[in-house]
Amino acid sequence: MAELHVIGQIVGASGFDESSLFCKWDIHAGSAWKLLAGRREGQTQVDDPQADDVAYWCHPIDVHFATKGLQGWPRLHLQVWHRDAFGRSALAGYGFCAVPARAGWHGVACGTWRPRGGPRQRLARRLLGGGPQLRRPGPALGAAERFRLRTEAAGTVHLQLAVLPRHFARYGVQS
Repeated sequence: MAELHVIGQIVGASGFDESSLFCKWDIHAGSAWKLLAGRREGQTQVDDPQADDVAYWCHPIDVHFATKGLQGWPRLHLQVWHRDAFGRSALAGYGFCAVPARAGWHGVACGTWRPRGGPRQRLARRLLGGGPQLRRPGPALGAAERFRLRTEAAGTVHLQLAVLPRHFARYGVQS
């Protein structure tokens, strides 16, 4: 079987209006992919930037997959959350990005978005915090599935990933 190693880190986030940010992440892959080692999901610590608007997490990612086919190439689903002064957590943005398909070291910038909501919800978000969230964010993270949602841009999550494919050439795939 072909194998794929992904080693790297979620470096941090920039461009968010909120501070005290943390990120929940998970890796989704198709049915032909089997996780051999590593964690499929995780959560970073909270970072409250003081000097600039960049939150640094440096959270490790290390997964090893085996696959029988290229269908369902792995992708990262990200949820950035904000912790307010009262200890409440509120959504800051959703994002997803595919694991790069080429071997090597990659810097990945993953743009995020959040549901916009109506005028009342936007006002309540500014005054009280919180805001609209998806009930099941997994299926709606792709652009094709969220065309009916009214969304707004949130910020960017920065990742550094080393992609190491193994035995793909045996199956006619060049990396």
